Amino acid sequence: MATENPDARRIDPAEENGRQEELLAGLLRQLTALTEEIRNANLIQLHRIMAEQTGRALVDPALAEAMSTLPGLSESKRRQVLFVNAHYSAIMLNHRLGSIDWDELIGHMRVWCVNRVFQEYWEMTGDHRKSLPRESLESRVGRVVDAMMEELADGREEWWVVGPSE
Repeated sequence: MATENPDARRIDPAEENGRQEELLAGLLRQLTALTEEIRNANLIQLHRIMAEQTGRALVDPALAEAMSTLPGLSESKRRQVLFVNAHYSAIMLNHRLGSIDWDELIGHMRVWCVNRVFQEYWEMTGDHRKSLPRESLESRVGRVVDAMMEELADGREEWWVVGPSE
């Protein structure tokens, strides 16, 4: 019968530290992924709440007036602006969630730039965008769309081909 040596079963401390570090790194990756999933779920829920409120405002003029920060709009124009804002918010959400990249986001905005109602909305909400932190996503998108609007005003053919980048 062989004699068991308790020291023979010991794990090398350096090897044990390596395993612990590997385990901790794996746990950190999982925690980071879970945090991102929760963040995305919260963004989606917030967007859902805003979409529901906008939907109610689109059918109830009193709610539309309460939701809007733009003075002097007709009931019809207020509905259009609220709808455009909801669509713009959905495009931004898609980018925040990683469904579309920067180029796709700007492509969507480029298409919206030719829409007359979007152009009016964009002009009416310029002061809102100026109040945003310069480094925020919405501020960066705003500067690009502002440049696209200027290019569009200068000539549609060149605007479609050239377009600004981030």
